[in-house]
Amino acid sequence: VGGGIRSVADVDAILHSGADKVSINTAAFENPEILSESARRFGSQCIVCAIDARRRTLDGNLDFEVFLHGGRTATGVSALDWAVQAERSGAGEILLTSMDRDGTRAGYDLELTRMVRERVQIPVIASGGVGEPDHLLRAAREAGADALLAASIFHFREYSIAQVKEILALGGILVRQEV
Repeated sequence: VGGGIRSVADVDAILHSGADKVSINTAAFENPEILSESARRFGSQCIVCAIDARRRTLDGNLDFEVFLHGGRTATGVSALDWAVQAERSGAGEILLTSMDRDGTRAGYDLELTRMVRERVQIPVIASGGVGEPDHLLRAAREAGADALLAASIFHFREYSIAQVKEILALGGILVRQEV
């Protein structure tokens, strides 16, 4: 569950309502202690730090900037650096959304995903831009994404979850099979 989580008390309430994981974005960035305290109390396995990032050039090098408040507020901070800090603060996973790709259906930002994946030891969930199953396959294979978030291909019923799982499995990606 994510969205509007501002405190450890919110995390507690959501987990005790039955959620397995809680995703925190703006509040975690503004106060990383929320990640630390939540991880201490509930275990890092259920604390997800959501990062919304946009491409930028810093000193002539490619970088990605963290955005808050649903992508409306620029921070001037590197998403690559923030991912490392979030891990150190207790996050057990990173939910990484490319604001540049979100809604485009042009595929994940593989470079962003790969760069974050190379810097952290915790799982990275790729998000933003899926238009076809091959995009999911490429994010796992080429960028090292540990998990994949997709929305519109399912919402618009272009593909079923079973179809995508089959494509991923045939592509050599380990997926949970239906029971």
